[in-house]
Amino acid sequence: MIKNTPRPINHLVIIGVGLIGGSFSLAIQRNTQIERITGVGRNQKNLECARKRGIIQYCSQDARKAVCDADVVFIAAPVASYADILAQISDVLPASAIVTDAGSTKQSVINDAHKQLKNIEYFVPAHPLAGTEQSGAGAAFADLFEDRWCILTPEENITDPVACQTVSDWWRACGANVMAMHPSEHDDLLAAVSHLPHLAAYAVVNTVSKLKKGTHDPFQFAAGGFRDFTRIASSSPTMWRDIALCNRDALLHKLDALKKELDTMHQALKERDGDSLLVQFEAARLARETWLKAYQSEHN
Repeated sequence: MIKNTPRPINHLVIIGVGLIGGSFSLAIQRNTQIERITGVGRNQKNLECARKRGIIQYCSQDARKAVCDADVVFIAAPVASYADILAQISDVLPASAIVTDAGSTKQSVINDAHKQLKNIEYFVPAHPLAGTEQSGAGAAFADLFEDRWCILTPEENITDPVACQTVSDWWRACGANVMAMHPSEHDDLLAAVSHLPHLAAYAVVNTVSKLKKGTHDPFQFAAGGFRDFTRIASSSPTMWRDIALCNRDALLHKLDALKKELDTMHQALKERDGDSLLVQFEAARLARETWLKAYQSEHN
């Protein structure tokens, strides 16, 4: 439910018109007055797809030209590209323009913004916890953020509170539930529940792929369990490489924790310790069932 009437937007510039950027545009147009929307990207075919779908009205491959009269800039590009993007637009960006984003890491994004943006108080870092393994403007849809969390990570005594509230209202207009969080807490939490599972899925698929021998391909016998577990391994490798590197410290701690769990299972198997395996499996099942009952009903 929208709690506040979203502030109208004269010129919204979306840098990175893919699944997230495209879905944001489709969603916000339903409840917010927007005069003009320009999409920025390097893939002209993707931009034309976005234009034909009504995601944007205008397209450009030149970020500097696009943002020179923008009052809102939404960055939905790979997080490793932020420094370059912000450097390109910083000296032509209108002084009062709000800059926000959808990056999966926040400390790295904020560091880049401090280095490049002159009016850092109008930068409102955000991360919508929504997505699919698909990419590009063709995959965008207006209901992507419906009843999903969007985390804002404003900086205390730096981020303009009016700008922060305005961005919050826009995300609510997209159907999202909004909360604020410290950037470091965001990165630590997302390393566990988002970044680690992606690395694990990539690792499992690579492991099976390297087991090919003899006349049979292991993938020939992979069924629903393998498909469901590894779905996110179809996500953009470039995007997830960038996320992993930008959240390196937090993710290394989570990988160490996962290795410890796997080592415990390895030892139990080695010792034929069924009781130990049962304890580990039951603990995981209980934790997952508790999670589903506590939180997943809100997304059904």
